[in-house]
Amino acid sequence: MISRSPRLLGLILLLLVGVVGCQSSRPVVPPLVARFFLEVRPGEGGVPLTLPVSGVLITVNAKPVIVENDLVNAEIARVDLGPCLLLQLTPAASRDLYRLSVAQQGQRLVLVLNDVPVGARRLEPAMAADGILIFIETPVTDLAEQVARLKHTSKAIAAAARSAP
Repeated sequence: MISRSPRLLGLILLLLVGVVGCQSSRPVVPPLVARFFLEVRPGEGGVPLTLPVSGVLITVNAKPVIVENDLVNAEIARVDLGPCLLLQLTPAASRDLYRLSVAQQGQRLVLVLNDVPVGARRLEPAMAADGILIFIETPVTDLAEQVARLKHTSKAIAAAARSAP
């Protein structure tokens, strides 16, 4: 019986390694952090950002006005000009956007994804929607993946906020 014990133990270990090794894990979705920066007025100092396709240079404040905690969802919106990104905001961020659009009418918001500027839109008078529609300067074929990553990141941030003491 003593000679069978090492074999039996070896067989059990082999089976455990096989079972543990065969378990599938969920694919890792890399986070995609979205932030909006406000364009500075002419003559004010700021950080220059260049959009990747158009090459438009926009100087913005160093501090973002809408951050990843302000986003609750992302969707692909279909408008007359084609597909664009719809970023839905928390109620507090929507109120902030409304106040910002009144005070800074005509200035541009620059969307930055993982520290890369990808789009800009002008602030319209009294923007009161719960979200921001924006055309981004990335391939349309990447839009679905970007939306999925933004949704995943928003859910992870919300879950972390709920579990924080």
